[in-house]
Amino acid sequence: QVQLVESGGGLVQPGGSLRLSCAASGRTFTNYIMGWFRQAPGKEREFVSAIRWSGTTYYTNSVKGRFTISRDNAKNTVYLQMNSLKPEDTGVYHCVAGRAGISATSGRYDYWGQGTQVTVSS
Repeated sequence: QVQLVESGGGLVQPGGSLRLSCAASGRTFTNYIMGWFRQAPGKEREFVSAIRWSGTTYYTNSVKGRFTISRDNAKNTVYLQMNSLKPEDTGVYHCVAGRAGISATSGRYDYWGQGTQVTVSS
């Protein structure tokens, strides 16, 4: 059974930092793209970032320069370092994995985690 388990969310003040982790298990994730989506209250899910097996990274414009995605292929783990957080970054962050190529479309990803809550507020 494939599982993606996120951790690292929490409450942080504007300008603060958080590091999210996602541990994948249940199959080999060789050549899988892994990434993150987020969903704010009352809004649709939004692509945040993704990383290829090779390490090539992609970001939505609103997080470029503030967020950094990385992965440890030996551990089947992907990370999202989030700096200079803003209230608009608040939401549930979901880890995803898929082989259909980099996409901002949620349906292109095969596996999803349950999500971890990130709240940016003073």
